[in-house]
Amino acid sequence: MNVELLRIYLNDHLAGSVIGLELARRAKAENEGNSVGEFLAVFIPELQEDRATLQGVLLALGLKQDRVKQGVAWVGERLGRLKLNGRLVSYSPLSRFVEMEALSLGTEGRLSLWRTLRRLARKDARLGRFDFAMLITRAEHHRRMLERLRQQAGDEAFLEPGEGSVVRFTPSHAGRGPE
Repeated sequence: MNVELLRIYLNDHLAGSVIGLELARRAKAENEGNSVGEFLAVFIPELQEDRATLQGVLLALGLKQDRVKQGVAWVGERLGRLKLNGRLVSYSPLSRFVEMEALSLGTEGRLSLWRTLRRLARKDARLGRFDFAMLITRAEHHRRMLERLRQQAGDEAFLEPGEGSVVRFTPSHAGRGPE
């Protein structure tokens, strides 16, 4: 196994987790009391668990975390907040749509990470203690939920009042696990 390339790959994902968690926290704060906020209230602790698992993988493999890369990711997420959203200083429907899209992209990356580590666990016993199948299932669930919320946010951002929504998210979908 090419440990140096794996270290870089895992640290890239760890930096991505910084961005994802910060983005999810900000989105949750802007969406209290709606379906996005309800989902994110469940999603954020699960992202934190995933981050802790990734840190555990690095530790199990004897690899160091790249704190500089994580710091750069944190700054980058803050700078990303300056993106124009059609309003000078307030949250807009475009903000919600872009956040759901970004979280969806991050979830695709996380899903790829867990699938890669599951394959590597077949060759490296140090990875055998991690439940990558569960992490894959959870990421697939997140992907489905985020796609629904992304579609709903797109309807709200881009459809004129009265055009009607194509997708509706209901709080009953906010629970853990696959549907």
